[in-house]
Amino acid sequence: MRVKYPSTPHLPWSPGLQNDDRRIPSLRDLEGQEVVVTEKLDGENTSLYRADLHARSLDTRPHPSRTWVKAERGRFGHEIPPGWRLCGENVFAVHSLRYEALAGYFYLFSVWDDRNVSRPWAEVRDWAARLDVPTPRELYRGVWDEAALRALTVDTARMEGYVVRVTGEIPYAQFGRRVAKWVRAGHVQTDEHWLSRPVERNGLRDEPA
Repeated sequence: MRVKYPSTPHLPWSPGLQNDDRRIPSLRDLEGQEVVVTEKLDGENTSLYRADLHARSLDTRPHPSRTWVKAERGRFGHEIPPGWRLCGENVFAVHSLRYEALAGYFYLFSVWDDRNVSRPWAEVRDWAARLDVPTPRELYRGVWDEAALRALTVDTARMEGYVVRVTGEIPYAQFGRRVAKWVRAGHVQTDEHWLSRPVERNGLRDEPA
């Protein structure tokens, strides 16, 4: 069964917040918790299953970037337990930002088990190492500290923003209270914009010049 990746609410100080309905309802579920803050990459949210995959929109429209990630799932899909799914960012194609030195084209950021629970961050890192895929760059890790997060430096010419999550497990129903994002102002997120134009591939770190 396909499960749509839940919507990530904005932090109150996110410049990309344009509608209060998209703001995290409270920060209380983050206070006192260990959190990790990772870079938010500009690609397509993608869920990989043992024998299936889909974008967050469940859109099945053909695209070379989706062909690539399908082949990548074929490399390790047999290792995904039945009922589990691996979620990450497919950054094969340029969207609004161009990357020149990526560690790979699929960045794993979330692993969901057969109870629909997002596994702890340490397990996500273990899965990434096991499958030889990168995870997003960590910008902060420690007890929730609003001042520290507000002070993070974000190069908006190179970064879409960041995502904060508790490091422990997150049941699906509690996702919107334990995960939140900061997105740069005016970030273009229209699917048609990148799906309809000629494919432009992002650059990899280890590619020859």
